[in-house]
Amino acid sequence: MQSESQVIVRPALDVRGSVSLPGDKSISHRYAMLAAIADGPSRLENYSTGADCASTLGCLRSLGVKWERRDGANNIIEVQGSGSTLTAPNRSLDCGNSGSTIRMLSGIVAGQKFTSEMAGDESLSRRPMERVITPLTVMGAEIKSQNGRPPLRISGCNLHGISYKMPLASAQVKTCLLFAGLLADGETRIAEPLRTRDHGEVALRAFGAQLERKGNEVCIRGGQRLRGIQARVPGDLSSAAFFLCAAALFPGSQLTIGNLLMNPTRAHLLDILMQMGLRISVTQLDEVHGELVGTLQVEGERLKGTAITGADTAALIDELPVLAAIAPYTEQGIEVRDAKELRVKESDRIASIVINLRAMGAEVEEREDGLRIPGGQTLRGAELNSFGDHRVAMAFSIAALRAQGETLIRDSQCAAISYPEFFSALEGLVER
Repeated sequence: MQSESQVIVRPALDVRGSVSLPGDKSISHRYAMLAAIADGPSRLENYSTGADCASTLGCLRSLGVKWERRDGANNIIEVQGSGSTLTAPNRSLDCGNSGSTIRMLSGIVAGQKFTSEMAGDESLSRRPMERVITPLTVMGAEIKSQNGRPPLRISGCNLHGISYKMPLASAQVKTCLLFAGLLADGETRIAEPLRTRDHGEVALRAFGAQLERKGNEVCIRGGQRLRGIQARVPGDLSSAAFFLCAAALFPGSQLTIGNLLMNPTRAHLLDILMQMGLRISVTQLDEVHGELVGTLQVEGERLKGTAITGADTAALIDELPVLAAIAPYTEQGIEVRDAKELRVKESDRIASIVINLRAMGAEVEEREDGLRIPGGQTLRGAELNSFGDHRVAMAFSIAALRAQGETLIRDSQCAAISYPEFFSALEGLVER
């Protein structure tokens, strides 16, 4: 049962069926931004239905970009590229709850010859932006902030390329600097401490840009022209994580997920779940505009535990909430380390996970950079808080499927940030 502000999840006996996922958020953001500064039109099919990606489109419209949404099941966005020059906005760019929008789009507006203000909701206003402010300032932009947090007032200019060693692994920051580098004079070279998702590089190449990569370093030459594309955005792997974990809770479950993003820098979740015992086979694997896309056949088995640390943590940062939510049901439990970044997401996700697991009767150890959750536990239904965080709301709807009794999740409408259809899709897969 679901109302506007809460959802009740009842225990399930099994998970069976197939699910089609909305377009990947990470790719949808990047495609829309690059389509805006490309020459000619772009047609983006299966664009993400989430509110975050709608925030990107809204900001682009405020920057003078013309786009239209074509109604229908394929959720098509047609964008008329304006080349590298955008129009000064007559109001603040509303990024909503989207850290992806404000961080990545700042690289583009920093290369424009006007001033933009970028703001968002209360949650976004608490998120750290120094990670993009510092390198963009070195490239020549003038940026004012609220102690390193939004709103950002960005006075763009003719940027110049830099060599920059990122202190933190962040695909959003890397993409921001690649976009800025595209509009800058000379070369921009970015070194990552750990390899992060490469959707920015893949998307730039799809739109016609040339980049060089060597190890954890990527380089782009400024002044390149982009051309519009026609593309279908593959299904969102981070959204698939919730259904994969739901199937993992029930030995013998059967799940099919088609048109799913299989990018190697994102698909580590599949490796982890298979190590834990979930049976996953990949069929119909294709490459589309540089991204791997495939169909998954999934069968549930008894789940072992695991430890997630270092580079694994960085690769799984969006999927950690749901992995933690199902950890009590595994045999050995799950330990997460090196995940301090979770403290500055839409909520303090470490604290949110701990509070909700304890409300369900779980034993959990909270640490500054992660948590340890023993396995072999039995959870009970409870009243939980989403803390306004879409991934927390969805993660605990999965934990509730194996709990004893009903679970009520408050402020569940925040799931629309990334996946408005999530609860109805989940209900269509569970058997009771």
